[in-house]
Amino acid sequence: MTLAMSEPEPPQKSWWRSNQQRATPWLFLAPGMFMFGLYVIYPIIASFRLSFFKYDGLGTKVWLGLANYQELFSDPAFKTSLYNNVLWLILYLLAVPLGLGIAIFLNQTVRGIRIYKSLFFFPFVISQVVVGLIFSWFYAPNFGLLYSVIEFFTGKGVAILADPVLATYGIIAAGLWPQIAYCMILYLTGLNNVAPDQIEAARLDGAKGLKMLWYVILPQLRPATFIAVVVTVIGALRSFDLVSIMTKGGPFGSTRVLSYYMYEQALSEYGYRMGYGAAIAVVLFAIMMVFISGFIWKMVRDERGNR
Repeated sequence: MTLAMSEPEPPQKSWWRSNQQRATPWLFLAPGMFMFGLYVIYPIIASFRLSFFKYDGLGTKVWLGLANYQELFSDPAFKTSLYNNVLWLILYLLAVPLGLGIAIFLNQTVRGIRIYKSLFFFPFVISQVVVGLIFSWFYAPNFGLLYSVIEFFTGKGVAILADPVLATYGIIAAGLWPQIAYCMILYLTGLNNVAPDQIEAARLDGAKGLKMLWYVILPQLRPATFIAVVVTVIGALRSFDLVSIMTKGGPFGSTRVLSYYMYEQALSEYGYRMGYGAAIAVVLFAIMMVFISGFIWKMVRDERGNR
């Protein structure tokens, strides 16, 4: 009579061993997600909530409901700021085609091209504060270079930053200088990854000039174009530092943008209206989300179409 030997049961795996492969990525992401939630998501939610209150930063919060938003759309300073942001957005997008043109010019193998690349790259590494100071001196009456040139040719100089009509355009021009350099860097990187076999095939088919650019090169630069447009749009909608350095919203409030007007209302000695400033921030956030969501939707659609 033989005794049936029972096989030993396999040891039970712990939860960690069973789920290690799925849990490990989340463990690596956890610190970043925590910081993102603490310093990005929570302030956004707090700003939305604060926009419904009257609050000076020290006293008791008073519930106002939608009163801050109702005041916004009857506030002439807010309308000026919103108009200037739209103007910034339209003109700032010139950085994308200008950056592409400079990148194509610099994408050559000729003697001394590295020096030219360094000169065009230089504005990107300068702080926005320094850019604002440089252009303030450039536009300055009596001794500024632009003022002196205009005075030499016309007999009368133009104080750009003291003119309510021209001041905003002068600040946008200052912002375009480093932004064009940034777009140029993105496109130079993209041009280095353009497939040479497609270029040669297009040349054999007789494509050259604008046709080569439009049908062969630009489709391969879509990732660079996407990043350039998104960053340029965000930069145009923020645009706080140059306004603060060059004009402080003047003359007569004509150069205010939403981010600077938010600062004036919430944090400067003229305001301390935290709730009203938060309402301006919510409007600015909503405008940004419209553009960024559109770009992300297009990117996801293009990625799905390429599969």
